[in-house]
Amino acid sequence: MNETYVFIEAEKTTHGVAFLCRLLKVARSSFYAWLATAKNRAARRAADQTLVHEITVIHVGSRQTYGVPRVHAELRRPGRQVNRKRVARRKRRSLTRPDRKARPAPDLIGRDFHAEVPGTKLVGDITALPTGEGRLYLACWLDLATREVVGYSMADHHRAELVVDALDMAHGRGGLQPGCVIHSDRGSEYTSTRFRDRITELSLRQSCGRTGSCFDSAAAESFWVLLKEEIGTRIWPDRATARADIFDFIERPRCPIG
Repeated sequence: MNETYVFIEAEKTTHGVAFLCRLLKVARSSFYAWLATAKNRAARRAADQTLVHEITVIHVGSRQTYGVPRVHAELRRPGRQVNRKRVARRKRRSLTRPDRKARPAPDLIGRDFHAEVPGTKLVGDITALPTGEGRLYLACWLDLATREVVGYSMADHHRAELVVDALDMAHGRGGLQPGCVIHSDRGSEYTSTRFRDRITELSLRQSCGRTGSCFDSAAAESFWVLLKEEIGTRIWPDRATARADIFDFIERPRCPIG
C-alpha cells in the first residue's frame, strides 16, 4: 500500500489526488493520513541510518574490538541520550542487494584502506538522502591515497548506470592508473554486467567486499558520516535542493577526508 501512496504523491500535480485515489481504489482520507506521517517516518529512517554509520566508524576505529558497551559509551560522550538496546539490535541497513546469479570479484584490498599513489585504489558506495519528492541516491568513488571524492553521481534510482556514471567521472578527472583497484560491496549495481563491462573497458580491476559487511567498505562509510555531519540529517524539500547541497559539499575546497 505504501507504494500506492508514493505513486499518488509523485503524480498528484499531474492527475490530481481525487482521480488517482479513485483509479487505484484507495480512500483519500487514508492517503492524506499517510502523507501527514511521511516526514516523521523519513526522519526516523534518516536518524537510524546515521546511527548505523556512527556505530560503524566507532567499531572500525577501535580495530573492531569494541562491543556494544564500549560503542554505547562512545555514542553517549557528546552528552546525548542513546538507548543501549537500540545500539545492540541495530544492524546495518544498506542498499546492498547481492545479485545471487553473479560471481563476485575477489577482495583485492583486504580492509587495507590506504594507498601511496593517487589513482591506484578507489572505494565506492551508495547512500540514499530523503527528500519531499522521494529518495535521492548518491554514488561516490573515494581515492584512498588523497581521501578525496574523485567521482560521483546522483539520481532518483540506484540502478547500475548510477555507479557507472560516477566511475566515468572518476576516470575522467581522477587520473586513474591502468589496473586501478575499484572496490565496493556486492550490491547488484556493482555485480551488474554493465558495471563489470565498463571496468574492463577502462582497464581497471574490480574488488568486492563481503555481503553485509560494512567494515569491508569502512572508508566509504566514514565519508557518509562526514557528509551527514556537515550538511545535517534532514529531509530536503525536493531533489534539486538536495543535489545543490551535495554538489556544494563535495566540490568546495576542503582538507582531504581523514
